[in-house]
Amino acid sequence: MPIRSMTAFAAGERTTPWGTLGCELRAVNHRFLEIGTRLPEDLRVLEPEMRRRIGARVSRGKLDLSMRLRPAEGADALRVDEGLLSQLGAIARRIEPDFPGLGTDFASLLAIPGVLQSESGDPAALQAEAMALLDEVIAGFIAAREREGAQLAAAIDERVDGIERQAALARALMPEIRAGQRAKLDARLAELAQPADPGRIEQELVLWLQKLDVDEELDRLDSHVLEIRRVLRQPEPAGRRLDFLLQEFNRESNTLGSKSVDARTTAIAVELKVLVDQVREQAQNIE
Repeated sequence: MPIRSMTAFAAGERTTPWGTLGCELRAVNHRFLEIGTRLPEDLRVLEPEMRRRIGARVSRGKLDLSMRLRPAEGADALRVDEGLLSQLGAIARRIEPDFPGLGTDFASLLAIPGVLQSESGDPAALQAEAMALLDEVIAGFIAAREREGAQLAAAIDERVDGIERQAALARALMPEIRAGQRAKLDARLAELAQPADPGRIEQELVLWLQKLDVDEELDRLDSHVLEIRRVLRQPEPAGRRLDFLLQEFNRESNTLGSKSVDARTTAIAVELKVLVDQVREQAQNIE
């Protein structure tokens, strides 16, 4: 499955015997999947199935689904649910003595959902049209997510290449840095008035160089680079796994910086942190 962005928008319309159905689906970033709906009264019964159908194709994001029905001119008459209206009127009359200032008019009652309905003639057929339209919009929505996701993946690939180059540069510099640190220590020892025990010097040097050793951090960075490239091409949604990997990238960058005794590796550690932050900015938009 291609990388998908969490932000997207898709819309569509469908002409039916009852009028024009319109549907919009939009999304922004969210840690989990959250779906909000705005549906006409005649289609509200479809809400559970609409949520299920979207959830089968989308794993993350805050989604807003809206559907509207614009009746064809002269196509449908309006019908009043007289039984419901009668019940509401009776309730209003019964509680009116307890609320002397409360006024209830006919127009207010008609605004209550379910009182005023359209004579759609065949609710099942209208609902089938609505679901068909939803499927079309979901397909467009997924395509939009994948187009934007391809741009995000390209941006991440570019920065991961940069991380790989910085790690390779640090690895190439380490023999020279170790030799330089050994030379500095030898120069300081030569300045001592009393000669030091060679065995003790060697032991201290080994301990010191061990503290400066970043081979493991560089190896893990190389491993994380391979993993992030694999994740960007796996069939499952990549966002959560990228979040975890970026924590690991950041940990290795921090350790490299804390062990640095050379301005060049310090600069590399800073550049690594910049690149990791840039990848994180892009990854936050990925499903």
